[in-house]
Order: sequence, then structure tokens, then C-alpha cells
Amino acid sequence: MFVLPRKQRQFEDFPPVEDASPEGLLAIGGDLGIERLLRAYRRGIFPWYSPGQPILWWSPNPRTVLFPDRIRVSKSMSKTIRQRRFRVTADKRFNDVIQGCAAPRTQNPNAGTWITAEMTDAYRELHALGYAHSVETWNQDRLVGGLYGVSLGHIFFGESMYSYESNASKFALICLAYQLQAWNFAVIDCQLPSSHIFRLGAEEIPRSNFLATLSEALRAPDRRGSWEFDNDLELFR
Repeated sequence: MFVLPRKQRQFEDFPPVEDASPEGLLAIGGDLGIERLLRAYRRGIFPWYSPGQPILWWSPNPRTVLFPDRIRVSKSMSKTIRQRRFRVTADKRFNDVIQGCAAPRTQNPNAGTWITAEMTDAYRELHALGYAHSVETWNQDRLVGGLYGVSLGHIFFGESMYSYESNASKFALICLAYQLQAWNFAVIDCQLPSSHIFRLGAEEIPRSNFLATLSEALRAPDRRGSWEFDNDLELFR
């Protein structure tokens, strides 16, 4: 297993993603410095580990992705959208969203704890630099769910999502997918499979296909800075 030194060295790189284990584990160690994180994402690699573990770097095969124009909106979700129960914003409460994602789930107290304090600090810094973004779901003036991730070129790397009310995180992802369609984004990287994300239209593709899509998406300029949803987003027409 490839071991990264604690601090980034000049010209240091990750090993080829084809060297990952069958489960997708590529390397261990290193740090969550901005340069290393951005380099990892641009190679199709992401960190995922639990408290007490060294940093683990992953590039799974197959890769779970969601193409924005293939987002699946159920009949019940369409009804919720028409009722205007929720409203959506972007980059208004990043810190609250990442804390919501990090909090243990009520139904599973052990879930969510992989977002360590070190991870939280790193993504807050990415947000301050305009690379990491949050999507917030509101019920009147109460923040009830959302998601966060990293944007490079025309790809959004989804990190985590949470809900305090039923359908709040789904609403955030659906709104994001429609906005990314309007911005010509190629794909939302969901990283790992889950029944929740599959119900929304995610699919698994070979890592080689993902890397080809990633390479093309990175040709577009980064959409850095604070995001805003379009007032005439097609979802609400």
C-alpha cells in the first residue's frame, strides 16, 4: 500500500489509480492540505476515513455518479416541490451544513462520524477559497437539511448530505442537479453507492469512464466563489 508523507513535497504525486485495491483504497497517510486535496480530486481520488485511522485515499471501481440531466424526481417529490414547502439557497450556511452532515444520525449513532474535525477544517478552507460549496434546504426560516461538496471545472464532487425533515436532502440534490444542468456541468460524483442516491437516478460506471468524463470536465474553468441559484430555475417553472 502506498504511504504518503505527512507533508506535501514538491513534485510528489499519488500512485496510478489502477493500483487501488479491489475495494478502491489507493494510499494512506499524508495530510488534508489544500494543494493535496485539489490534486487528489483532479485525479479522481478522495479522502474517507474514521476517527483514529490515518487518512485513507480512495478511487473505487466502479464509480457512483449522477448525471444532472438524469436526476429522478418521484411523484411524491414533485408534489412536495409544487407545494413550495421548501426553499433552497447556496453557500449561505456552509459551516452549519457541514456540521449537520457530521452529526450522528438519530437512527444510527455511528453514522456520519467520518467527517472528522480535521476534515471539517479542510473543507471550510476550501469553501473560503471558493472551491467547496453548500446547498441549504429551508422550511420557512429553519435550516432543515442540505449537502456540501467540491467543484472543479464542470464537475461537482458530492461529499455528504443530511436532513432534519423528510425529503430535505433530496430537495437540495434535485435543485443542485437542475442548476448544474443550467451551468453545463457534466456530472455529480457521488463516490460510493447507496440505495438513497440510486433512487435519485445515480448509477455506477467503470472507473475508466469516470476518469475520461473527469478529464473533459476539468477543461472548463472553475466556478469559484459564492454560488447563487437562478431565480428562474427550470425545476420551479
